[in-house]
Amino acid sequence: MKVTEHIKNANGNTQFSFEILPPLKGQHINSIFDNIDPLMEFKPPFIDVTYHREEYVYKDLGNGLLKKQVVKKRPGTVGICAAIQNKYGVDAVPHILCGGFTKEDTENFLIDLDFLGIHNVMALRGDAVKSETYFKPEKEGHAYASALVSQINALNQGEYLDDELQNTSATNFCVGVGAYPEKHMEAPSLESDIHFLKKKIEHGAEYIVTQMFFDNQKYFQFVDKCRKHGISVPIIPGLKPLATKKQLNLIPHRFHVDLPEALIKEVLKCNDNAKVRQVGIEWCIAQSKELSEAKIPVLHYYSMGKSDNIKSIASKVF
Repeated sequence: MKVTEHIKNANGNTQFSFEILPPLKGQHINSIFDNIDPLMEFKPPFIDVTYHREEYVYKDLGNGLLKKQVVKKRPGTVGICAAIQNKYGVDAVPHILCGGFTKEDTENFLIDLDFLGIHNVMALRGDAVKSETYFKPEKEGHAYASALVSQINALNQGEYLDDELQNTSATNFCVGVGAYPEKHMEAPSLESDIHFLKKKIEHGAEYIVTQMFFDNQKYFQFVDKCRKHGISVPIIPGLKPLATKKQLNLIPHRFHVDLPEALIKEVLKCNDNAKVRQVGIEWCIAQSKELSEAKIPVLHYYSMGKSDNIKSIASKVF
């Protein structure tokens, strides 16, 4: 079932969803199941699975030459999504990126998903890899998420890259896209960010999931701005509980997210990360309750491969 259909069928009730990371290379699928199992009591209609690009390292051969070597740190998203749908009967939403994909790679990825009965995707540009200062698209790939959305929508119309293919069938993907309530770090302003977000909707995206935020007013103001710009699709808030004191500096720097002064003060009082984790849980519970009372259709949690704090939050909200 499509994410948009899940929202419609909920009849105004707030639903619970979450996002997982593929396990590190060499780990078993049970490492994922062990973190999903405790959250199934909250009846998630869908589960997102992130995609991690291949990276490159250069190894010194000792003779003055360097060898470029591909490093793939996590197993493939497609197989994990198929495993989740098979085990839990819940819709899996794979992330698909511009970075690391040619248009041909993208089409093949989508064909595999369609073959497996996976009909939701989250279309993202993706971040620059560690070896890049700025994001660089593949030579035959997409530079922007809006172009990626266009390719997915074209496939939904039965339009393949090879227009001489015969006996093809149209896909039926529901496309989600990301958004930043406090603007993307590369955007010159929030207004320009919303301008390009609208382009993604015009190209066929059907719902939005936001980056994390810690002040609900930032989310509500962002939604109001989107509506004034004619964006009418569901806007799902993405939530992440703080877990370590280090994140006070890391999150604002990496994600261009402001932390409320009240939250900062509570974290600074903590003398260990166990207490920080509890502060993060309680803050996220309060956020979640306010959003649920506002009849937000879905609350989406970034679990980062750990389910214990997400379960503590969900048990107080859902």
